Parts: sequence; C-alpha cells; structure tokens
Amino acid sequence: MSQGIDAGTRQRIDTWLNGNYDAETKATIQALLDANNESELSDAFYKDLEFGTGGLRGLIGVGSNKMNRYTVGAATQGLANYLNQCFPGQNIKVAIAYDSRNMSPEFARIAADIFSANGIAVYLFKALRPTPELSFTIRHLGCKSGVVITASHNPREYNGYKAYWDDGSQVVSPHDANVVAEVNKIQSVDEIKFTGRPELITMIGEEVDAEYLKTITANSINPEVIARQKDLKIVFTPIHGTGITLVPAALAKVGFQNVHIVQEQATPDGNFPTVVYPNPEETEAMTIAMNQAKALDADLVIATDPDADRVGAAVKNKHGEWQLLNGNQMASLIIYYLLQAWQSAGKLTGKEFVAKTIVTTNIIDAMCAAYQVPCYNTLTGFKYIAQVIRELEGQAQFIGGGEESYGYLIGDEVRDKDAVASCAMIAELTAYAKDKGLSLIDFLTEMYQKHGFYYEGLVSLTKKGKTGAEEIQKMMADLRSNLPASVAGSAPVEVLDYQNLTSKNLKTGAVSAIPAGLGIEKSNVIQLILEDGTKVSARPSGTEPKIKFYISVNTPLNKPEDFDATLQQLKDKVKTIQQDLGLV
Repeated sequence: MSQGIDAGTRQRIDTWLNGNYDAETKATIQALLDANNESELSDAFYKDLEFGTGGLRGLIGVGSNKMNRYTVGAATQGLANYLNQCFPGQNIKVAIAYDSRNMSPEFARIAADIFSANGIAVYLFKALRPTPELSFTIRHLGCKSGVVITASHNPREYNGYKAYWDDGSQVVSPHDANVVAEVNKIQSVDEIKFTGRPELITMIGEEVDAEYLKTITANSINPEVIARQKDLKIVFTPIHGTGITLVPAALAKVGFQNVHIVQEQATPDGNFPTVVYPNPEETEAMTIAMNQAKALDADLVIATDPDADRVGAAVKNKHGEWQLLNGNQMASLIIYYLLQAWQSAGKLTGKEFVAKTIVTTNIIDAMCAAYQVPCYNTLTGFKYIAQVIRELEGQAQFIGGGEESYGYLIGDEVRDKDAVASCAMIAELTAYAKDKGLSLIDFLTEMYQKHGFYYEGLVSLTKKGKTGAEEIQKMMADLRSNLPASVAGSAPVEVLDYQNLTSKNLKTGAVSAIPAGLGIEKSNVIQLILEDGTKVSARPSGTEPKIKFYISVNTPLNKPEDFDATLQQLKDKVKTIQQDLGLV
C-alpha cells in the first residue's frame, strides 16, 4: 500500500478487506490498491461517513466515507438500537420511503431488512414516493420513526438517509444527538443484522396515497375560485424525481384540469439526464419547462426536486419574459394568500400562527403583524418549524410557513416541507390572482405595496477541507469581535448571537436573552440589524463546506409603476452591503 495514505485510512481499508464484507466490495478495493489509486482510496476511507443530526449524505460507492450497504446498514442498526432502548417491550413500527436516485430502492430494502431483524415492524413503500408523504405516513400509521432514502437536490453521484421521529419531523434534540451516539457505537460490520424477517415487512402504496391526498384537498380554501379557473394553464416538471407520483394527482384532486407535464423529465431517473443539477432553484433545471410554458402561453410553471419536498415556480413578468420566483418571494406569496383567505373565510380566531426560519424574509413578519397572527422564527431547518407545531399542538393552529430555500408547508398533517401540497396551493393562489384579473407578478406587486418591498441576497462561500473549516470559524469569530461601524451608510443597532442566545442593543449596550425553545437553540449563527431595517445573517452550512451570508433590505413601494426601479435600487443596495462586508 502506498506510503502516502495515512495510518487511519490504511486501518479502515484493512478492516474492509479482511472483514465480513461482500466479495464484490473487496474486489473493488483490491483493484484500487493494485492500481495504486491513492486519491480514490483516500477519499473513500479517510474517515467514516458522518451520521449527523439530519442523517447521512454522501457519494455512492465503496468505502467507509461513501453511501453503500454498510454505511446505510450501520446507520439503520444504530437507529434500531435506539428505538429499542426508547420503547422497550412495545410494538415498534417504522415507515420507509425512497426517491428516484441510483441505489435508493436497494438502500430502502436494506434498511427494512435491518429494522425487521431487530424486531421492528416496517411499512415499506413498494415504489418511490415523496419525502412529505413519508412524514405523513409516520403519523398516519402510528410509527415511532421513519427513514427516507434521498440526497434531496444534490448532484446525481450522491444519495442520503434522513431519519424521522414519531411526530413525522426529522429528529431533533435530544433524539438527534442520541441517535448519532448509537450509530457511532457500531464498530464492526458484524454488529449489523442484515438478514431480515419478511413477516415484519408490509408493503404500502396507493392506500396511503389516498389518505395523504385528502389532506391536500382539505388545505384548499377557495374551491369556488378553482372551479372558475379550472383551465388555468399549468406546466409541471418533476425533474426525473418522485413528484410525478403525486403532484399531477394532487392538482387534479383540487380541481385543476389543464396541467401539462414536461414529458422529457417525467420518467424517474437517478442519472437526471436532462439537467446538470436536479434543483428547481436553478434556471438551467427549469429551462425545458419554461420553454414549454412559453410555447403554450401558460399561466404557471412548477417544478419539484427529486424527493418532492422543495418546489420552484416560474411566471411571466411584466415584460412578457418567463422568470423564476425565488424562495423568499414564493414563501411570501403563500402566506399573503393564506392570511387573506383565512380572514375572508372567518377562520382567524386569534389562535392561529405562522412559522418561518430566521433567515427567511421579514415581510412575512410584517404581514402576520398586520393580521395580528403570531409569526415564530426558528433556526434554519424544517425540523425546527415542526418543533414549533408540535409544541403548540392543541393550543394554536398552524396556517403555513416556509424557508427561503424553496421549502413550504401548508397545514400540519405533514411535519416537513411539502412540495406536493405547495404545488396545489401555488396553483390555487395563482387562480385566485387570475380571478381578480391579476398575474402572479401583479399579485406580488400588490403584496409589496401593502407591506413593503423586501429583497434578499445570498452569498455562499465554499471552503473545503480542514483549512476551509478553520477559515469559516475564523470568519465567524472575526464578525463577532469586529462589528462594522457602518454598512451601506447605515449603523448597526442590534446584534443577535445564537451561539450564546443573546441579543445586544448596540446603542445602549444592554444585553438580553434570546429565549430557547419553540424552534430556537444554541447555533453558530449571528445576525446584524441595521438602523434602516436591513438584516445581515451569517451561518456556516450544516451539510456542506460553506458559509452563507443572507442580506435582507426593504423600502416602501409607492405605486406599481415603480416596481422595476425599486427592485434595482434594492439590488444595488445588497451589492453595496456585500462589498462593504468584503464578500465580493
């Protein structure tokens, strides 16, 4: 073996070569050794693929640092051990779903076998299904936990493993850390029980679909508007993912009869052959759908990512060009519509609430204040929004919520972001606007006139490896110790530091606590509030070697004709802020 490979990596390679791993895996490792492929061996074995608080995510392949039957096996065995500790003597049930990625069906079956081998009953979807349906299924079938095999919108080479708890949300404290600890205890492949018990595995499918679709129909507030606008021309693409299984059915169920599916992207395919990244945030991934919409003179384009928990949308702007709406705009439009519709329907009783993340646009806070509806701000990650819903259950009703990264939730039957339900609601609010003679851009403009024109910019800096991680930590430390005196001509007035849960008034020096609970806990996030209402947030990513800077600016929009000029003014201001902070 090459002397360039460190001792820890060599030990992991030897363990896989000499342990109870399958012959094909060993042959692959041996071939890399014979070819002296030091780079690939190091990438595959320099560490164990980390089971974080959200589960696993990594490249598919052989090795301790990749997604394969053994890393999936260790994760499942650790989760099974924890479940058996938490619920001794109980009839424990779990649900498992998977998306269209390569190896997803195989990994789902491995997980099912391991759970059943540990005496846990399994409900396994017999074909690919959206992540939000997995969340629904956990609660619907009374499961203690659940797993979905997906890498969300990562490139085609990846897959992942997300773990859920009994309320249908991804695991949160204390279970997240406890599950991680149990997974880390698995030191040998011999501890993983791969031989399943078929009698404990139940295949599920259409019967759960029907119940899930009922909840989406129940979310609809203006069925009479949909009936008038049933011919709303919608173009939908699942981008080769699971959205094809339920989004067309959901749109039909609520009453839309003129849905055009992008056939080039309709077939589930883990190689995502028509796109570079299967991410509806990217214009490139939406190009085929927008071209079809242009040819059809459609009203709306909607697209879901591979596991159908995120949704992107495109509309025709005032200049007749098709453009994407960003995550902040769509989250705002959904809440703008829901608040109006709930008020008109007499459903606002003073016991409702909205939830969003602390880096999502503050226009949602402004709108909620106007309707006297509490808006809870949580840490980034939908599990925190789910935590708020869980803690307020029985006391207040969740209307809807979202995050800037294209994830939205309507109603509380699902406890994760839900692109299926969101597609139906986005179609409904588009129909509502059209029924008033407005395009979706007109509807957005109306919202900005009433509540202020908010615009957000994001800078995401990639810092790979050990030195990158150290650089990210230094950037956060520098920001904490060297606050700028002025940014784009406006002085900072408050700094919120979630690492120690404190808020400091920079004018008086007074320090107060940021209350923990309701989606808030200690986290390495810092926010700067400027005198003019600008908000700057800095947050290292929890899943990628990145540090992200979110910038939110706002100004009044006096009349619709000022839309383009005001937007440019806000864009220029964001650029100035980025320059002042040394981000560009």
